[in-house]
Amino acid sequence: MTQDFYEILGISRDASEEEIEDAYREAVREYHPDVSDDPDAEEKFKTAKKAKEVLTDDEKRQLYDRLGHEQFLEAEKRGATDGDRAGPGGGRAGGGGAGGPFGGGAGGFGDVQDIFDQFFGGGRRGGNGSRTRSGQDLKTQLTIDLGDAYDGLEKRVTIPRPRECPECGGTGHPPEADAQQCPECNGRGQRTQVRQTAFGRMQQTAACPRCEGEGTLYDQTCSTCGGDGIVRERDEITVDIPAGVKDGQTRRIRGKGAPGERGGSNGDLLVEISVRDHPEFERDGDDLRTRTAISFPQAVFGDTVEIGTLDGPVEFDVPAGTQSGETFRLRGKGMPRLRGRGHGDLYATVQVVTPESLSDEQREALEAFAEAGGEEIDVDQGFFERLRNSL
Repeated sequence: MTQDFYEILGISRDASEEEIEDAYREAVREYHPDVSDDPDAEEKFKTAKKAKEVLTDDEKRQLYDRLGHEQFLEAEKRGATDGDRAGPGGGRAGGGGAGGPFGGGAGGFGDVQDIFDQFFGGGRRGGNGSRTRSGQDLKTQLTIDLGDAYDGLEKRVTIPRPRECPECGGTGHPPEADAQQCPECNGRGQRTQVRQTAFGRMQQTAACPRCEGEGTLYDQTCSTCGGDGIVRERDEITVDIPAGVKDGQTRRIRGKGAPGERGGSNGDLLVEISVRDHPEFERDGDDLRTRTAISFPQAVFGDTVEIGTLDGPVEFDVPAGTQSGETFRLRGKGMPRLRGRGHGDLYATVQVVTPESLSDEQREALEAFAEAGGEEIDVDQGFFERLRNSL
């Protein structure tokens, strides 16, 4: 990960959190492994996610800006391996009360992510010290036919979805409730504790458990949501399925997940697409495969035959002398490729159908055909097999 986090997301160093989130969503749309054809999509997606995680955390971002890209990564690496950590100048901080990038003393530590969480907690802080939290992503599954995957469609799905309580606006208390400053945290919404550990003194800041990080206590609780600020109901959402979607791919619908807490943004809805098997076509990436029957005379003399496709019937030429099991390629008659870049191909395998019974006239004609080739035949003993082998 040699690129600067700001460069990875294509933003300026003074970008707002909203700009960072927008840039990350754009990166997800472009590089998510489920939708991208880029051979390096998975790695690019991971680096964009890492950049977003650091730059949307106020304390981590300050540390990143102070240390620089390489020293920040080195601090993480050291913290996860040998228990050391880089100081503001890039050096290591020793045990006891030595300083480090976090200020205050502590020796080495194990997982740097755990240390970030212990010092700074999750989410980002609001004006009164309480932390906003983005809503969780919701997941659902949608099953469609292969024809729907070929054409693309809009589909309405009904999902159980938590929503902001309409009575209290997500606050958890009615508007007329009396408020008082939380005596536990003196209105700051968080408490700081200093603990002595095997690694030295550690300072931990966490949301106040009494006021749940709000800094304020209320004498009433919303009767509709029970103080959660969230109600659960079934919601109808339109899902746009693009032409060419593959089985197992996931569509992300922004902002249709669970609502955030204390003004945080909504999560997303992830819709996993399942495509049913088709009775006539087998899908192979963007290509389709099918089988079609032809008669013995069509195989011998050649013919123009009609074959079904997902876009309607088409004709193709079967040349004289075609063998049973031979495969023909119909260009552009397969599945549409995502993002409108043409279609795959249709591969049609022909099967020569042998009649189960013959009329007297047919029998005589075939016997004459075989005799003309200098071969004695017995129609009742595998004539068609011997005839096919002689062609």
